[in-house]
Amino acid sequence: MSTTTKAAPGAFPGAPAAGAAIGLRTWIAVAAGMLGAFMAVLDIQITNSSLRDILGTLSATQEEGSWISTAYLCAEIVVIPMTALFARAFGVRNYMIGTTALFLVFSTLCGAAWNLESMIAFRMMQGFTGGALIPMAMTLVMTRLPSSKRAVGMAIFGLTATLAPAMGPTLGGYLSELYNWPSIFYINWVPGVLLIAGIMWGLDKEKAQIGQLVHADWLGIFLMAMGLGCLTIFLEEGNSKDWFDSSFIISFAALALIGILGWVANSFVRQQSFVNLRLYGQRNFLVATVLSAVTGMGLYGSSYLLPLYLGQIAGYTPMQIGEVIAWVGLPQLIVMPFAAALSSKVDNRIMCSFGLLLFGGSCLMNAFMDATTGYDQLMVTQIIRAIGQPFVMLTLSNFAMQGIAPKDMPSASSLFNMTRNLGGSVGIALLATSLTNREHFHSARLGESISSYAPATQERLDQMTQAFMAGGIDPATAANQALAALDRIVRRESYVMAYNDGFWIVGLILISCIAVVWLADKVKSPGGAGGGGH
Repeated sequence: MSTTTKAAPGAFPGAPAAGAAIGLRTWIAVAAGMLGAFMAVLDIQITNSSLRDILGTLSATQEEGSWISTAYLCAEIVVIPMTALFARAFGVRNYMIGTTALFLVFSTLCGAAWNLESMIAFRMMQGFTGGALIPMAMTLVMTRLPSSKRAVGMAIFGLTATLAPAMGPTLGGYLSELYNWPSIFYINWVPGVLLIAGIMWGLDKEKAQIGQLVHADWLGIFLMAMGLGCLTIFLEEGNSKDWFDSSFIISFAALALIGILGWVANSFVRQQSFVNLRLYGQRNFLVATVLSAVTGMGLYGSSYLLPLYLGQIAGYTPMQIGEVIAWVGLPQLIVMPFAAALSSKVDNRIMCSFGLLLFGGSCLMNAFMDATTGYDQLMVTQIIRAIGQPFVMLTLSNFAMQGIAPKDMPSASSLFNMTRNLGGSVGIALLATSLTNREHFHSARLGESISSYAPATQERLDQMTQAFMAGGIDPATAANQALAALDRIVRRESYVMAYNDGFWIVGLILISCIAVVWLADKVKSPGGAGGGGH
């Protein structure tokens, strides 16, 4: 059961009492924090739909280009657990302003990159400075809002986590098509300047405690950075390098294992670690972080599979893909306020189960696509997914923060968001590998059934040959083109089946996690009658 405390639900350091009125300055600061989280998550995948243009300019191959995303993810996952330390050392206000300003500088340098190496270096620094904005947004909600307003804050935070992965490729493709690819990095100046202005006005100045950095657990930080960084590289690059057939991947897997185990051991030996891993010992927090990883897998996995399918099979342009993906975002703006209001009245386990059922169900509906599936058929599944996701993200945040001591709020926020991003990396790695393996499997099975001696195959080849000959092509060339066309059809159908298998995997994992939800204690958002955990 969750631990109880005599302190009032809203009595966090610097946080108003439970029923206190909140001024405009505080709301502006919280909104600015949300803008930062949205911007940081958005930039994870914003390069995906523009990657071909970027690689063409930088004279790089597709495999080399994967490092553009890997570098950002690697740096982001490393800085997220460190934000609690940096916020204590520099003060929340100074840290958020400073890291945002640096993020904008590195975003500009990404747009001006002159070769692949410079792009990877600037993307890494962009991830390191931007990644901090994700947990800091959640920390602002928990420490600046009274308990009665926290459901609203968590609802907005949930939107940043679910909208941004879907909108990244969409916005990237749209900007690239209209203004060329550097614009996907320069656009960060709009939210970035608003964020800095909002934080400067909304938060009071705090005294820096630089001594915190001197006495910090630098051994733990080094082990964490090595472990999480190498794990991200292992997950992101594993599929393209055939996993454990590559000595490069084996090396990073070993370093990841050593780093993570060393980090955990060091955290339990030291009295004061830079982030409190003991929080995983609290049942609600453990359940929330496990489900956060699975939800990250679903969020990033579905936003990885669908644009890939639409581009490869349906032949959609980035802007057309954006029109389909938009339907997983827009309804959330309507659903999230409703979910926030409901979360203080209904057991959050019921709400989370409902959300996982819709989210997983929409993925299972996508598991029956064929080569003609497009905008009209996908709109319904996107809307169902959009209805389900807010119920999951909001309630998981409530589970994670239930019963967490005030001093541990920044650590809890860091670990919760780190786990979701790791889940996303695991999900994309799993699905990329599944897509490759299942395409080979289905291609082989279809190839077995389409024998050149089979009457149906011969009839189809004859029809295609005659069609090519009618276009003025000689019989021998027409026969070869008919064979090539049949081969393309087999490859296309095998890819469609592989995409369907990917959606089966995501859907079944999400729905099976409904059982895990009920391992948590009963929780309601504080704010309505009966708020709190029971």
